[in-house]
Amino acid sequence: MAAADRPVVVDLATRRRDQRGPDRADSPAPLLRAVYGEILRDERRDQDRTLAEVARAVGMSKQYLSEVERGRKEPSSEMLHSVCGALGLPLEHLLARGVRRLSVTRRVATGAPAGPPGMQLLAA
Repeated sequence: MAAADRPVVVDLATRRRDQRGPDRADSPAPLLRAVYGEILRDERRDQDRTLAEVARAVGMSKQYLSEVERGRKEPSSEMLHSVCGALGLPLEHLLARGVRRLSVTRRVATGAPAGPPGMQLLAA
């Protein structure tokens, strides 16, 4: 069989890893404050509310809330409670969503299968 007639085999896992850069296992896990900030920002945006509106409701500056959402500031538990209250997001939902995001990040970084034990997602 001529070289031009041979089928081409492409390892998609290697190709995707090469396209996205260094392996995620080499990168550190996100900080908890960054995860909580992302969740708060996502919730605020889902409600079509501005930083100024939520900051005013909480009694903090818009700049501080922005830094919390970007994971640059470590908010106190009281501050998280206040922001969650202003968003109508129960604090336990923030905590649970944070755990889920960290778990997914850890599974992706370590290559552990997603889903319940004994189940593995494979791409064809």
